[in-house]
Amino acid sequence: MRTKNSRGRDLVPTPSQTVGPYFQIGMSGAREIPRIAAPGASGERVKLICTIFDRDGVRIDDAMIEIWQANADGKYNHSAGRQSKGVDAAVLGFGRVSSNSEGICVFETIKPGRVPGRDGGLQAPHLEVSVFARGVLKRLATRIYFAGEPANEEDPVLALVPKARRNTLMAEPVASSTGGEPGAWRFDVHLAGRRETVFFDV
Repeated sequence: MRTKNSRGRDLVPTPSQTVGPYFQIGMSGAREIPRIAAPGASGERVKLICTIFDRDGVRIDDAMIEIWQANADGKYNHSAGRQSKGVDAAVLGFGRVSSNSEGICVFETIKPGRVPGRDGGLQAPHLEVSVFARGVLKRLATRIYFAGEPANEEDPVLALVPKARRNTLMAEPVASSTGGEPGAWRFDVHLAGRRETVFFDV
């Protein structure tokens, strides 16, 4: 449909574009938030190392990851939260980091507590994740769980994912023998291909 501007000239809509390689402008650099939980926060300290790959297994150096999470008591730092639990002022609950030249985003945080599910039960500790990258028109929503967490077996969202693909949602501890540090966890995001991460339609 054609419309006219204030000078009476035709305005012809152009085709929609992909996000492109410059979508980070205004959200990266000084506006990044790598520290989701300050050093004084309650809970188990976690250094989360996320690496983003394309279909061919090539690392993506201009993507961005956003994370939302609860504090160690399972309480989100959000005004709409209905739980009576207190908010930990040292837990911002939100982080945003663009990938570096090696396709890596690093966050400092704590392992979140279990939050209620829709059925009244408790979900396993997890982080809510949004992935932005060139060629991606809408954010890709996924979750990060912790491998070896007993509560994973009870999580209602994980139960929706075929068992053969649940490993794509698991952060793995980085062994000190391979250069890891205490509390370091690795999570790989594969945007497509044989090892594609499970993404949710939200």
